[in-house]
Amino acid sequence: MNTKKSIIKRAITDDGSARIFFIDSTAIVRRSCEIHKTSKTMTAVLGRALTAASLMGSLLKDRDNSLTLQFKGNGPAGLIVCVSDYMGNVRGYAENPDAELPPNAIGKLDVGGAVGRGTMYVIKDLGLNEPYIGVCPLVSGEIAEDVTEYYASSEQTPTVCALGVRVDQNNMCFAAGGYLLQLMPGAEESIIDKLETNIGMMNSVSQLIADGKTGDDIIASVFAGIEYTMFDEFDAEYRCTCDREKYKRALVGLREEDMNELVEAGEDIETNCRFCGTKFLFPLDEILTARAARKAEQTEEDEEDPQ
Repeated sequence: MNTKKSIIKRAITDDGSARIFFIDSTAIVRRSCEIHKTSKTMTAVLGRALTAASLMGSLLKDRDNSLTLQFKGNGPAGLIVCVSDYMGNVRGYAENPDAELPPNAIGKLDVGGAVGRGTMYVIKDLGLNEPYIGVCPLVSGEIAEDVTEYYASSEQTPTVCALGVRVDQNNMCFAAGGYLLQLMPGAEESIIDKLETNIGMMNSVSQLIADGKTGDDIIASVFAGIEYTMFDEFDAEYRCTCDREKYKRALVGLREEDMNELVEAGEDIETNCRFCGTKFLFPLDEILTARAARKAEQTEEDEEDPQ
């Protein structure tokens, strides 16, 4: 496992029938634990969601693309939101990071119970006029199975998603990771059978990482007996993109009735980033001055370009 940085590795079989995207996301999940103070169960829930979003985001094509993964289930975790860029840098939060459940029937952290049943959304901002939105019912709430179902039903791409998070007694992640294994059009049955056999013989991905297996080791196990080539490797991290100006623009754009409530309160305005916890303080006069300036600019533009 790598607790200093998360690493994405990608490989493809030499005959082009299958490709795999792997991440050791231990560092990403540990950072989310520090920010959100997650319970033991929620460390696993948010960790799996962040890992999945990072992998899915790394499939994007362009630098300005982004992917948002949302889980709206009826479990105590509440809404879960993760956002990734095309390099797998990711940020996320859960509505109820301190939610806790007893172990499930097989003695493992009850991720499915925490997420519950509901809907998974995949929102891709590809720089077009409208984002792509994929919607898929949650089949288990375990996240990996839900991502697998999404690729099968929404993108018609046969995919195996494996995700895992190991948590210590302090609710801190000590091993996390996952992979997306996808079949390409025309994949031969012999390759499919071999992949199924290989995956069936492997331990869980989090156990492999906890045991010290690297991404190269795990990919080699998945592709055992199949010729393949490693074609990419890069670092990913928990990365928030919030800044003061973004929040200021949002406040300047508030509806009049909302702004009037803040004026009546007569206090400075404090915002809090859901993804990283950073707080930004805005004196009320600063926002009122900026709103007045924007109204003046709009009035001037209307006068210059009458309808």
